[in-house]
Amino acid sequence: MKKPRTVLVALVFAAVMLAALFAGCARKNPQPVRKNPRIGFSMDSLVVERWQRDRDVFTAAMSEMGAEVILQNADQDPDVQARQIEALVRDGIDVLVVIPNDANKLTPVIQETKRRGIPVLSYDRLVRNANVDLYISFDNVEVGRLMASYIHTAVPNGSYVVINGAKSDYNAHMISDGIHESLKPSIADGSVRIVDEVWLDAWRSEDALAAMERILSQDTRVDAVIAGNDMLADAVFQAVSERRLAGKVKIAGQDADLSACQRLLEGTQLVTVYKPIDRLAQKAAAMAILLARHQPVAADGTINDGSNQVPYLKLTPIAVTRENLDETVIRDGFHRREDVYRNR
Repeated sequence: MKKPRTVLVALVFAAVMLAALFAGCARKNPQPVRKNPRIGFSMDSLVVERWQRDRDVFTAAMSEMGAEVILQNADQDPDVQARQIEALVRDGIDVLVVIPNDANKLTPVIQETKRRGIPVLSYDRLVRNANVDLYISFDNVEVGRLMASYIHTAVPNGSYVVINGAKSDYNAHMISDGIHESLKPSIADGSVRIVDEVWLDAWRSEDALAAMERILSQDTRVDAVIAGNDMLADAVFQAVSERRLAGKVKIAGQDADLSACQRLLEGTQLVTVYKPIDRLAQKAAAMAILLARHQPVAADGTINDGSNQVPYLKLTPIAVTRENLDETVIRDGFHRREDVYRNR
């Protein structure tokens, strides 16, 4: 007769094996194909101007393709986002499209979503260690390279500040990699000095403003600032304006926000990196439909998510200055000319 402890171990082992079997079955037996798929769209927030456009273009494209979109907005709270994703799964979605607030905190809920046979598309931001079915984004390293190279052309010798985005956003780290890669030779020869580099806890303009005010209050010479996006660049602009340095301190950002494009014309921001959101959202919508139908999706290559090589569909960003505003964001209809030139 087996001892009680031996029986307990055997039962635990059997339970673990059964759970693994069911998990394997969930992965191998995805949801049945529906004529009108249900797409769960989990958004980090709508705080940044561009996310509102992503939402509108994505949902419109999904509607044209006959899909139903169930939208959730987490208001920059990763715990809320995890609970919302769990609710979407319970609602019976066919595909989850997620813009993660936190690249690591969402890993468990995304892994569980995949175990239930629901494909996951990581939109613009990558969920780490979750082995999503597709990551679609712009080349974030190139975004950093573009911002840094344009700043360096304008200020080949000087003191720089870098204000990175949220530490929890893997995109912010890739952008930072591009910035440092571009500036590395000039930092090495001493022509460029990074006098301060800030990492924010979240994409909050008030935190960027406080950081920039702190740096300027120390009478640190600042010739240029590379900001993680245009919302943070706007905070930098406010801080330098208060010290009558607007236009003297060269500023770079990304997203081609309307206010940033207006600053390009005014000469108070040097460059923004334009990411044609319509292309991203429409591509993502098309890929989500393919995932819902269990069909292969296109990818340019792979990206390491920390544990896995994930299929990566990579789009090309575009540097925009006042010289090419009309040929880029205005020609594409991203902003109306009368809005961009409103203050001229």
